Amino acid sequence: MMKVAVVDYGMGNLHSVLKSVQAAQKLAGADAEIYLTDQPEAVLAADKIVFPGQGAMPDCMAALRRSGLGEAVADGLKNKPFFGICVGAQLLFEHSEEGDTAGLGWFAGEVKRFADNLHDTEGNRLKVPHMGWNSVRQTRAHPLFADIDQDTRFYFVHSYYFAPQDADIVLGTSDYPEAFACIAGKDNVFATQFHTEKSHDGGLLLLRNFLNWRP
Repeated sequence: MMKVAVVDYGMGNLHSVLKSVQAAQKLAGADAEIYLTDQPEAVLAADKIVFPGQGAMPDCMAALRRSGLGEAVADGLKNKPFFGICVGAQLLFEHSEEGDTAGLGWFAGEVKRFADNLHDTEGNRLKVPHMGWNSVRQTRAHPLFADIDQDTRFYFVHSYYFAPQDADIVLGTSDYPEAFACIAGKDNVFATQFHTEKSHDGGLLLLRNFLNWRP
């Protein structure tokens, strides 16, 4: 039976993420044990890893260090199907402007803050954080996009966004008001700025496809 660990380092919409992965399991028809864990050995024993995060990146990075889960997460990044969500996706980059924080450095690039003076095409002020439903353009083909239409809307809550150094890892973009990367991935790692667990059908399909994924 496949084991799927949702990493609990104290930062994230953890039970909602767990419930959404369990709901996706029913869609996938996958024979899987899905569990929320704060134990490094349980993460190391998993076949697939879901890495959520919510709140400020400095707090999330500090909590990850305190929990002792950092090495288990790093091990998963090397060789297991790995899904980062929201701040869990931002943590995969080298550095964040939020609190001048070093990330895990799996992907080259920065996490940057939206400017304070953003306006849409009609001149209306755009608030930061960017909050609500926004359409996502798939910029590269990927197995996790199976049955998900181009420009499907997903749910965002964030003031910071990742800016990958390597354009090849950008799998999806959204606009606020300019295009920004909101999905990054390479090899066994897939990461979304938006909240899959709050994105209804689109989020469930992404997680279903992740459970079925054999990178």
